[in-house]
Amino acid sequence: MTRLDDTLKASKAPAIARAAAVLRLLGKRGSPMGVQSIARELGLVPSTCLYVLRALVAEELVAFDADTKRYALDAGVLTLARAWLRRDQFNDLAQPALDRLAREFGITTLGVQVFGLDHIIVTAMSQSGQNFQLSTQVGSRFPALVSATGRCIAAFGNYPEDDLRLRFEHLRWDDAPSWEDWRAQVEEARETGVAVDAGNYIAGVTVIAAPVWKGSGSPSHALIAIGIGAALRSGLPRLKEALRGAARSLSEQLEG
Repeated sequence: MTRLDDTLKASKAPAIARAAAVLRLLGKRGSPMGVQSIARELGLVPSTCLYVLRALVAEELVAFDADTKRYALDAGVLTLARAWLRRDQFNDLAQPALDRLAREFGITTLGVQVFGLDHIIVTAMSQSGQNFQLSTQVGSRFPALVSATGRCIAAFGNYPEDDLRLRFEHLRWDDAPSWEDWRAQVEEARETGVAVDAGNYIAGVTVIAAPVWKGSGSPSHALIAIGIGAALRSGLPRLKEALRGAARSLSEQLEG
């Protein structure tokens, strides 16, 4: 069973789930796709896929090229994104801190929104401007429990152990930690307020994350710092403290 199959089975509105899956796929690919390719990728019946695409075209969320018979995202998606950005307080408050950390430590910094144990989405980013730097794109999705952010989510989310282990077993790493080591790192994150992934997720890359709250309960967001492991080694304690302080200050602003 595919991830979309699981989503449709749990959804109370499968038509919306299919439409969202199509939009995410087109956004991820970044280039036009035909009906057959989209249907095959998502495990949809082609006629059902075509019905969804035509509905999205009518709403101006997807564009259809009659010459190539291919579909791509349309400007309506940008309208929705702009409306969300205007109302999202996190991005406006986080960006100055991300810029400052990226500049001071010569790294890439991210702000992400947490969607429970399902996934995280990058909503803000800053880069140092150095010749060699790591990057991703705003809008990128990652499994919730992966890398340093996942350790923070597990540490402060109050999730059942069985749920965490089930999700952990399906994660993909360059150098996967054992369940026991990962749980120990989760406990360390709970004690220190910051988590570190030293080359597990991406070989040679160190990722540091600190949780951000927008109210009571589980973290709503996280601040992330990404750099080459060897380059960060000497300044890691100072970077951890700076990231933790920025996340704490941001939480206070969001809650206030």
